[in-house]
Amino acid sequence: MKNVSRVHITPHMHWDREWYFTSEESRILLVNNMEEILTRLEQDADYPCYVLDGQTAVLEDYLAVQPQHAARVKAQVQAGKLVIGPWYTQTDTRIVAGESIVRNLLYGLRDCRAFGEPMKIGYLPDSFGMSGQMPHIYNGFGITRALFWRGCSERHGTDKTEFIWQSRDGSEVIAQVLPLGYAIGKYLPDDDAGLRKRLESYFAVLEQASLTGEILLPNGHDQMPIQQNILAVMGKMRQLWPQREFVMSRFEDVFDLIEALRDRLPRLAGEFIDGKYMRVHRTIGSTRMDIKLAHARIENRIVNLLEPLCAIAWRLGFDYPHGLLELMWKTILKNHAHDSIGCCCSDTVHRDIQARFRQAEDMADNLLRFTQRKIADSVPGEGDKLVLFNLMPFSREEVINTTLIMRASQFRLRDSEGLEVAYCIRGVREVDPGLIDRQIVHYGNYDPFMAYDIQLMQTLPAMGYRTLFIDADVTGMQIAASAPSRTALLENAFWEIHLNDDGTLCLRDKTSGQVYDRVLALEESADDGDEYDYSPAREEWVLTSRQGTHTVEVMHEAWQSRAVIRVTLAVPVNLDERAARLTGGTLEVEFHVTLSHNSRRIDIEVQLDNQADDHRVRVLIPTPFVTDRVLADTQFGTVSRPVNDSAMADWQAQGWKEAPVPVWNMLSYAVLQQAEHGLALFSEGLREFEVIGEGEKTFALTLLRGVGWLGKSDLLLRPGRPSGIALPVPDSQLRGRLHSRFSLWSFSGDPLDAGVAQQARRWLTPVLCYNKIPWNAMKLNPAPQVTPVHYSLLTLPPTGCQLSALKKAEDREALILRLFNPSDETTCAASLTFSSPVILRETAMDEQFLEGEGDRWPRLTACQSVTLDVVFAE
Repeated sequence: MKNVSRVHITPHMHWDREWYFTSEESRILLVNNMEEILTRLEQDADYPCYVLDGQTAVLEDYLAVQPQHAARVKAQVQAGKLVIGPWYTQTDTRIVAGESIVRNLLYGLRDCRAFGEPMKIGYLPDSFGMSGQMPHIYNGFGITRALFWRGCSERHGTDKTEFIWQSRDGSEVIAQVLPLGYAIGKYLPDDDAGLRKRLESYFAVLEQASLTGEILLPNGHDQMPIQQNILAVMGKMRQLWPQREFVMSRFEDVFDLIEALRDRLPRLAGEFIDGKYMRVHRTIGSTRMDIKLAHARIENRIVNLLEPLCAIAWRLGFDYPHGLLELMWKTILKNHAHDSIGCCCSDTVHRDIQARFRQAEDMADNLLRFTQRKIADSVPGEGDKLVLFNLMPFSREEVINTTLIMRASQFRLRDSEGLEVAYCIRGVREVDPGLIDRQIVHYGNYDPFMAYDIQLMQTLPAMGYRTLFIDADVTGMQIAASAPSRTALLENAFWEIHLNDDGTLCLRDKTSGQVYDRVLALEESADDGDEYDYSPAREEWVLTSRQGTHTVEVMHEAWQSRAVIRVTLAVPVNLDERAARLTGGTLEVEFHVTLSHNSRRIDIEVQLDNQADDHRVRVLIPTPFVTDRVLADTQFGTVSRPVNDSAMADWQAQGWKEAPVPVWNMLSYAVLQQAEHGLALFSEGLREFEVIGEGEKTFALTLLRGVGWLGKSDLLLRPGRPSGIALPVPDSQLRGRLHSRFSLWSFSGDPLDAGVAQQARRWLTPVLCYNKIPWNAMKLNPAPQVTPVHYSLLTLPPTGCQLSALKKAEDREALILRLFNPSDETTCAASLTFSSPVILRETAMDEQFLEGEGDRWPRLTACQSVTLDVVFAE
């Protein structure tokens, strides 16, 4: 360490757009604060810089109501005094998916450049832990420095605050940790006694933790106005501590000094989610599960469905809707700020978050329908059509449930070769013609339409579509429902499923012989925590569905069978009843278990009606595997974690700020495996799980966590002060109905070779169906394009490298294709073919071309991604 430390005071404000206050309340304060900041920067040559919290949404909020000050902002950014970017919003890194983080940086950096150069630092001072893939993402935008606070402890490999942080693929950044947080320099007093009291203990900690002697003292806090007397306060500091040097610096200045000592820095790898010295809220992934589920739905809808569909449409000659997609992305990115997506906010703010997700989902659904319509309307041929879109990069055989609307009592389906296509009618109903096309009823035609809910089996081309033709008033080839199994509840070529006496399931994998028993047991227990953290009650009482009642109903269709298991469980209505062993509340759960006849996947939908408070509900999926590791997907890869965190043995004696409970996050799948056999758990939005059991391991997947306070003090698993503030949030009890879904998929061998990642995305990417009929409520003029009856854009194998994104480039006539290796252990090849000749060039994640890379990309190391610019040669 240097003999004399240098203390860098960096003025900033940490700007939560919303928290226990709304975004509109913070905007009013922002207008006031920004005027003070701009005036000080303009008028004081000795005041060198001010950091605007690393997110351009702050500027967007400000300039939406003060557009006349855009030139003032630009002048200060270009002068290097107002420091902006690189983010659009201060993202969470554990709950949101990789493409969301990429788009956050993509839009944030682009918005910065309208004003000047952005801060090229991965600045996340308050996010609740760090994904191990952040260096990889940062490097994709030319960012080689990261600054954060939460999640570090010495068990990562160092007790120092400066180090080189590596992702699994070898990407690396220089990291500077804020060991005492981003607010230790807030509201610095201007008297000697006050300064000594505030800073003496801080200096001791900071200097002991620093390798370089370059000490950061951030001068700011949540919604804090600029400290106008900071230069005078620094003069006091120089008098009180003459052995130290005090300077006002940008964060970049500090990193320049750290990089000069790069050879001395330790190298660390992986995620930072330890709550030893600062809270990371490991169980925040299940707070307000209704919002978490909405978040996952819209993420998947944009990335898996909408962007690939729009890319296909663009290739077929239609315009690409950049503006609409950016509006959708920015709407949900506002929800990805750490407090917002963590859902540690007031009820009022949570309603705003829900409204944004509803708005984005409505935009996405309508643009999906519109884009399908544009393609289908241009397919040649008379009569009604059914166009089936497969937005996975490999061909797939799928059971498809869809609806046809027509004015006919019978119909026939046939393919482009004239061959008849079999189907099964699942239901029929009348539809008012005014809902189909107002012009019909305008002229007095009130004859009803018929909606036929049908099921069919089709093989669809990779990343493309297939067209079926509909002949009205012709008898079609209808398939009857299949016969039930004589011995099992549900059965196909891969699974035999039996119902246990307690309403749980016994699954037998016919291929491997593995048996999974007591699947879908419910575990109901107390939650004496808050919106930040789960915590058990001091007088705990755990109930299971074995103590409830159940009924079962089985339905067989042509290519699918489904069992509906209804469970009713009497539960304590609150913590007081639990302590008294009373059950005045109820929990009703319906499990819809679907087994397609050609599938190794068991799909489960959960309809839950919660009429109780302060509890956690999990569904248990036992496996026969004895293992001490669990694999889960993360951004652009996977991470292997221990089933148990060894620090749980003595966390209190070691002084952890919160218990290191082995409750983990996934994005779309988790895997338990022993030797050759494995079980993958796929999920959409249910991203929190634990692996329990002393011998054979069981997935415990959180369905719901109900709490009534934003912050509480003295939790069993988080002693001391409350996180946040003590604000009642009755909506977070989640009374009422909640719908979620997950799936089980068994496999053998390595997860990469088995295609676990591809199968998870396949489950999350349903076949889209568009029924073209002569009527539509919203009229369009015919497009000049003629689209083919069938189409396939590109093909990837169903194993190995995984598709992450397919979209049009932001600023040129090309497609952007992003692939990654989902394995955390082995390399894989990117075997990619297109339906027509293309020119491929590698780009960074910011879509800027890389030079001198050669043919490095076809083989990707563990957890590595590649972004390709695709130009069609013809």
